[in-house]
Amino acid sequence: MSDSPLLKDRRPAATAASSTASPCADAHPADSSGVSSPPLDSTPSSQQGAHAGRRRFLQSAVAGAALTSAPLAARAQQAAPVTAEAVPAPAVFSPPAVGARPVQLTVNGRRYDLQLEPRVTLLDALRDYAGLIGSKKGCDRGQCGACTVLVNGRRINSCLTLAVMHEGDAITTVEGLGSQSAPSTMQRSFIEYDAFQCGFCTPGQLCSATAALTEFRNGDASAVSADPRTRPASLTDVEIRERMSGNICRCGAYQNIVGAIRSTARAARLPTDPTEQAVVPGFAKRAPSKT
Repeated sequence: MSDSPLLKDRRPAATAASSTASPCADAHPADSSGVSSPPLDSTPSSQQGAHAGRRRFLQSAVAGAALTSAPLAARAQQAAPVTAEAVPAPAVFSPPAVGARPVQLTVNGRRYDLQLEPRVTLLDALRDYAGLIGSKKGCDRGQCGACTVLVNGRRINSCLTLAVMHEGDAITTVEGLGSQSAPSTMQRSFIEYDAFQCGFCTPGQLCSATAALTEFRNGDASAVSADPRTRPASLTDVEIRERMSGNICRCGAYQNIVGAIRSTARAARLPTDPTEQAVVPGFAKRAPSKT
């Protein structure tokens, strides 16, 4: 089949253009009619350009990573030979050691010559050095009152003070309130009213109650007193509970503790509220009926 004049006119121009653009380029395949087909589009060349662009991007990325990791690798190689011995130890402040010093305490009228470190609390000095284990270590935070002792007649928590601070003071523990053969009035009342159960808080309760009556006798007001500038009119149960609020009884014997303190106050002829409900003593509860 002969070519048309139009194709004959276009073929030399296309051939010349292709030979000019790429002398080594392959000729386009001819179709079934023998006519050479022109390129449909520029997709092969655009794909080659995209591949070349990605290749250049990857090459630049690899080169940048190599440049970045080279200093880090060099630093790691330099730091590798360093041993733990070469690293300077952090500076740690150690306070100078303070040894024991002589401390003289007067407890229950007796002098105790002890060797104590300045940081030893009065409670630990009484229990561990003087051998007076009546004062108990309950919370060791000044919250339960089991360690209450009297210093110059005033009650304090012995776990919150240092022993060296009380040289020359008159210290009274529960052992100094009375003896087994001659207990104090407060101790007898606690026994009579069953004002304890496990007894762990009882030494602190006894010291605190003894001081509470002394404070009331001296006219010291409490947080519930009507006028803090004047002496309370009477030692009511509200006054007793407030003055004993620093002592915790985990067994819950508060009612009997209040009754024992009120009984002791009446025995000492201190004004009490006659309208308060009387607490039946523990011995009376356990006594067999006469009928």
